[in-house]
Parts: sequence; C-alpha cells; structure tokens
Amino acid sequence: MSKLKVRSFSISLDGYGAGPNQSLQNPMGEGGGGLHQWFRGTRTFQRMLGDETKGTDGPDEDFAARGFENIGAWILGRNMFGPVRGAWPDDEWKGWWGDEPPYHVPVFVLTHHARAPLAMKGGTTFYFVTDGIEAALERAREAAAGKDVRLGGGVSTVRQYLQAGLVDEMHLAISPVLLGSGEALFAGIDLPELGFTCTEHVPTKAATHVVLSRG
Repeated sequence: MSKLKVRSFSISLDGYGAGPNQSLQNPMGEGGGGLHQWFRGTRTFQRMLGDETKGTDGPDEDFAARGFENIGAWILGRNMFGPVRGAWPDDEWKGWWGDEPPYHVPVFVLTHHARAPLAMKGGTTFYFVTDGIEAALERAREAAAGKDVRLGGGVSTVRQYLQAGLVDEMHLAISPVLLGSGEALFAGIDLPELGFTCTEHVPTKAATHVVLSRG
C-alpha cells in the first residue's frame, strides 16, 4: 500500500512552517522566505525553474530529489494552490507555478468550495476535494496506483493529517532562522504518541534534515 509522506517541508528553529501576515505578495508570511534557502540552491529546484545547468549537489540536493521519487499523487491545502479565499469567483487562478506546474501527477486540493478539475501542461491535473482529508487521501492513493502520496502542506493541512494518524513519514528541513510567530507545525501534537521516531539526521550549512518515520 502506498504511504503518505511529507517531503522537503521547511520549518524554523522555533518550529514554524510559515511566518505571520501571509499575503499574495508574501505567501510564506513575514520572514518565511528564509525557510527555503536550502532548497532554492539545489539542482532539483533549478530544474523546476527550467534551468538544467545551475544548482548544487550534496545532501541538500539529495533530499530535494528524494522528495519526487516514487510519488504518484499529491495532496495540497487550498492555500498551497493559491491566495483566493471563499467561493471561487472564476477559474482564472491556476496555481502558483504557471502553465506547467512541477507536480506532473494528479494533485488533490482540499477546499470547501467545488471547482471543476483543472488540467495543466506536463501531466498535472488539479482535483478539488470538498469532502475532507480522508476522502482526498483515498482518491490520491487510487490515482497513485501503488506509488506514494506526497502531502505538500501547508502547516494546517499537515497538522490535520498528523492528528488523524494518517502520515507515515516526514522529511523536515530545519532552517537556521527564527520567526518568533506564525504557523507552528507541532504545537500540541505528541509525535512519540503517534509512533514517530527519528530515522535520519543530516546537518548541512543550509539546514538540518530530519526524517521521522512511524512505527
């Protein structure tokens, strides 16, 4: 059976996965951009931008590349798809990544407001799921056809799946920044009680990579 995995999820030293005051101009919140510096320098990220010549190798690249291995579907919270709130005013917004998003597999977006599936270039189709996290996971696993499902976030979405006991594995990149406030990933969540242990721990200049696996 496919596993539900969090991959390349960046948090601050004080445990925040996004800063305060998120907006269209500042989607990761104040200071949140610093969480992802480790990822922006990798060859994997540069390829996502269409440049095959730039980017670094090493452990940061290894973890970034692993995030896309054996992934047959994604699940995203609505904020990870875009800044629109409430009912969809129209179908104009098609995601943060332009005409060809980097997913290349079916992506299931959690929302309270129905919208028709959105097919994009490169094999990505966004499906908008209105009947909850378990329904989204069931549909994603079916679409993944035996491969794993990647839970892309944001913080609220990861927390919901953790609290429901549905996450099998998490790769966290702990970035050397302090945010002070924002969205705390693990506040009130007992990871040992959920069965998680640390199975990998790799420090680099840009981040400390930690893999937590469930029993």
